[in-house]
Amino acid sequence: MSDDIAVGIDLGTSYSCVAAVLDGKPRVLPNEWGEHTHASVVSFLDGASVLVGNNAKKNIITNAENTVYSAKRLIGRFYFSDEVKKAQAVMPYRILEGPNNGVRIGVGDKVFAVPEISALVLKEMKAIAETALGHEVRKAVVTCPAYFNDNQRQATKDAGRIAGLEVLRIINEPTAAALAYGFGKDISQRICVYDLGGGTFDVSILEIGKDVFEVLATAGDTYLGGDDFDDRIMAWLADDFLKAHGLDLRQNRYCLQMLKEAGEKAKIEVGRDGVADIQVPGICRSPEGVVLDLKQRLAGEQFNRMVMDLVQRTFKVCDEALQSARFTAADIDAVILVGGPTRLPIIRQSVRHYFQREPLTDVDPDEVVALGASIQAAALLDRGAAEAGQASYLLDVTPLSLRVATVGGYTEKIIAKNTPIPIEKAKTFTTSRDGQDKVRIRVVQGESNRVEECELLGEFEFSGFRVSKRGEVSIEVTFEIDPNGIVNVSAMDLETKKRATTSINLSSGLTEQDIQRAMDTNAGMELAVRPAGE
Repeated sequence: MSDDIAVGIDLGTSYSCVAAVLDGKPRVLPNEWGEHTHASVVSFLDGASVLVGNNAKKNIITNAENTVYSAKRLIGRFYFSDEVKKAQAVMPYRILEGPNNGVRIGVGDKVFAVPEISALVLKEMKAIAETALGHEVRKAVVTCPAYFNDNQRQATKDAGRIAGLEVLRIINEPTAAALAYGFGKDISQRICVYDLGGGTFDVSILEIGKDVFEVLATAGDTYLGGDDFDDRIMAWLADDFLKAHGLDLRQNRYCLQMLKEAGEKAKIEVGRDGVADIQVPGICRSPEGVVLDLKQRLAGEQFNRMVMDLVQRTFKVCDEALQSARFTAADIDAVILVGGPTRLPIIRQSVRHYFQREPLTDVDPDEVVALGASIQAAALLDRGAAEAGQASYLLDVTPLSLRVATVGGYTEKIIAKNTPIPIEKAKTFTTSRDGQDKVRIRVVQGESNRVEECELLGEFEFSGFRVSKRGEVSIEVTFEIDPNGIVNVSAMDLETKKRATTSINLSSGLTEQDIQRAMDTNAGMELAVRPAGE
């Protein structure tokens, strides 16, 4: 039975969700307490057990140094990146430099790669699905932001493998949302998916016609999400407290965590009620030993002014996506909102103003991505078509241009952004000096013609060809972007038609040996069960 079903998993920055197609309909699979979404938080307890999900989130304050959250903001990144530096400044857990400029997370005397942390979240989603379905689950479609680069996609796929899952496909979150929206409907529309999650923002423009879902363009900002809205409230609270008491709460990590929790809670309350009364008793002590409380009131208008520049940044991304699709906002028939922050009135009002139409609110922004992923998972097993009486065809695009570094620090574009995938493109390289026995090529992703402004995917070295004078040996390098958006490279000596030796060095990626070791470690970790009565 386990081979007859595959689940869809929305692996989110803040929350994750798992779904499956049952009796022809996509359904979110709840845990045994009836919860549909689960905090993407991993708390390491004594011994080899870990707590994952909503209960682990409580340990962000009580067990701060051993509780990891927002790992998705670090996955597949270089240690020297801006996002990693930002995380180091605010996260209570240790963020360390790993091999090849990778990121590692230190917990006690153990060091984990970021995909290992994400794997524990995926393992929890797998366990929830197995409990709900009553049998083992081995296959899944896992989602990621549309604007994730190759390193981030590969790291997400690695996380799935470490969790004991066969990842059938990595699918873009906005595309998954569109699948859920159009599933089983005989519609022909141009739609925009506005996806504001906890850590990332994506926009995708799609055309739906009968059973074909075609992505026309995608754009995004991997440094913009609901966390940034929380940060604005945190900064306001901290500055106000500093003025009142002369103490900066940001200097103490324990206080900072209480501040962060208060900021997120205030954001939700002000969005729901129009006002938030913020109270954090005993947030710190004064130098004289007096216990100090944090009390503030945040009004809706004040919050809107606080975050308006963040909201406006989302529409610059919308402009870019529409321009790539050669549409205007007036050409869009429907707007789908994805992600918890899209519940905020300021977001909905701004989306309504930009597109001059009411955004759809009949799809749950927290669940729609997992539902769409489950539809794709069922289709890949040929169950979706059989159960629903139809087959859906998904045509996606690559969000970033694939380039090769050239002389002088410049780049040459090989495959342009928003090109339909899968795609394969070949380019011929020649030797540049006499007696050359190998060719080294650096492959990057990004939109700049400067190497340093793009993301390095890897350095590819080709050897095994005839040693001759410069320019006499031609090597055809084939660049392929697969349906997951992951880049593959192969090379062939055109003279002999033989494949040349190809070695790939992905700067921040895990080796096969690393993955196998992580799988063994992960298998030995016990997912702690929530205490009874909670």
